[in-house]
Amino acid sequence: MQLLSCYLFQKLSQSQIEQIAAITQEQQIQKGQWLFHKGQKATHIYLVKEGAIELVIKVEDTIEIPIAVIRPNDGCVGIGALVEPYLYSLSARCLNDSTLLVIEQPKLQNLMRSNPELGCTIMSNLAQKLLARLKETRQEVKIHFMNLVRSASF
Repeated sequence: MQLLSCYLFQKLSQSQIEQIAAITQEQQIQKGQWLFHKGQKATHIYLVKEGAIELVIKVEDTIEIPIAVIRPNDGCVGIGALVEPYLYSLSARCLNDSTLLVIEQPKLQNLMRSNPELGCTIMSNLAQKLLARLKETRQEVKIHFMNLVRSASF
């Protein structure tokens, strides 16, 4: 099942996956269409069924830094919908015509509140993913710092 490709939903029971599936909608998005922009209220979580989503951060109006490309079975985007203040931390657009699985934030929050075990598993999965990303970022900073030190050495 496509939902299991998202790290948020790993370790959930079949019954819990079916509950998530019941609040999931399929949506067609055209190439170039923005799903959301950094700083906007996070209202949805998206999984890629077909196609690809590019995550970017805008440095200026004309300069974008690509952060990642999410394809089928790569996880999800829009996790700001799970953590206060419920804002997107990056911008996302479709790289090509795509089919997405979309979960509305209020519906998922209600499901997590009514089923605390499901909610705890999702939030634990989220915490593990964010910790792994933090470790990766620290390693990248270390590499960049060492490269700066080496280039400054005579």
